[in-house]
Amino acid sequence: MTTRRKHTASFKAQVALEALKEQKTLSEISSEFQLHPTQIRRYRDQLKDGMELVFSNQQAKELQTKNELIDRLYCQIGKLNTEYEWLKKKLGFAD
Repeated sequence: MTTRRKHTASFKAQVALEALKEQKTLSEISSEFQLHPTQIRRYRDQLKDGMELVFSNQQAKELQTKNELIDRLYCQIGKLNTEYEWLKKKLGFAD
C-alpha cells in the first residue's frame, strides 16, 4: 500500500506558476515535478481562482472583523473571570 504524498503550499504554487507560464507542456511539467497532469491542472485552476484575493481588501476586512471579535471575547472572559473571583471571595470559597 502506498501512502499519499503531501505537498507544501509553496510547492503547489511553484507548479501552478510553471503551468501558467505555458512555456512547457503539462507532460513536461508532470515529469519534472513527478505529478499527474490532472493534479497540475487543479493547482493551476486553483491559483487562477485565488489570484483576485491577493489584490482584494476583502480578506483584510475579514481578518480585522475576526480580530475585533477575538478582542471582545477576551474582554468578556476577563470580566467574567473577575466577577467569578469576586464572588468566590465574597462567599468565602478558597482555591
